[in-house]
Amino acid sequence: MTARPNHLPAASEATPEPLVRASAVLIRPGWLALCLALLAALSTAAGFQVARFHDVWARWLAAHPVQAASSIQPLPSLVSDSRPAATSVELEKLTHLAPQQQAERLLDLAIHRDERSLDMIRQRQDAWRGRLESTDRLFHLVLAALDSEDPRVRAAAVEIDLAASNLSKSPQSVTHLLNQINNDPGSRSLTLWRLGALGNRGVEPAIVLATLLRYAHDSSQQTRFWAVEGLAMLGTDESIDPLLSILAHDSSQKIRERAACNLARSGMLTGEQRLTVVPQLLNLLDDDSLDATTQDLVYAVLHSITGASFGKDPEAWREWWAHHDHPEKPHHIPRGLSVT
Repeated sequence: MTARPNHLPAASEATPEPLVRASAVLIRPGWLALCLALLAALSTAAGFQVARFHDVWARWLAAHPVQAASSIQPLPSLVSDSRPAATSVELEKLTHLAPQQQAERLLDLAIHRDERSLDMIRQRQDAWRGRLESTDRLFHLVLAALDSEDPRVRAAAVEIDLAASNLSKSPQSVTHLLNQINNDPGSRSLTLWRLGALGNRGVEPAIVLATLLRYAHDSSQQTRFWAVEGLAMLGTDESIDPLLSILAHDSSQKIRERAACNLARSGMLTGEQRLTVVPQLLNLLDDDSLDATTQDLVYAVLHSITGASFGKDPEAWREWWAHHDHPEKPHHIPRGLSVT
């Protein structure tokens, strides 16, 4: 498989109401410390990337998955903020474009909340497989889509990335990636991420999970880093406990930070799945083996998932959760892209 850029999942939920909608995550200035820690993680992660995408990747990791507090100068958007609307005539013209142009334009429209583009992506994604290139522009768009509040847009980004990598959603693709992982350690960062993406699409999720768990305990920090990203991309219930364990116990602060972000906001976990993490996070507040930095990460994840803010007061958190441990039913949203 031709070497292509590594991707990280990004934002997935809309701004919550107090308490929290089942699909919501709130990002507030309390995330500043975690954001700064992620900036430090860039020095490690940047060394893992394909050189020609280094600048794009660096900008993304510096700004995501945590939104910087107002005291941090925001970085330029990865894509235009013009929110282009597509007319029926334009959509018809899209069907006559080359696959690359179709994928790029439709993903751009999906990012900007055009419902029809998602249907067109679903109709064409299999036909695009092997006919797309991971150009700078497509890489920009995939990263931006993975930061969408709508899970369907993030799923579309995963589908397009798999198509551009010529990976079918089949057991044979999982076998292909497993062979790469075993035989080419230098490519593990890329393959572990895409292995998780295949599992998220329903392809051999048990095998994917077992593989990611094995490499999440590898002696190489780089390998563990990307196994954590793969677990976040997998996004199954079974990937939650491993991420919690890594948050609490991995020897690398950078990897603990990534596990925290993936539980709170990044990756393919749903809002409902993130809420199930809260009781275990509350239990971690009693774990005397956690250092102060890791405890801060636990509080930050709690704050992000629930939208509540009780500082470093474990009893206040528990008292609040005791009366808010059943999320409100989501409001009915008509067919269409979810809005904040």
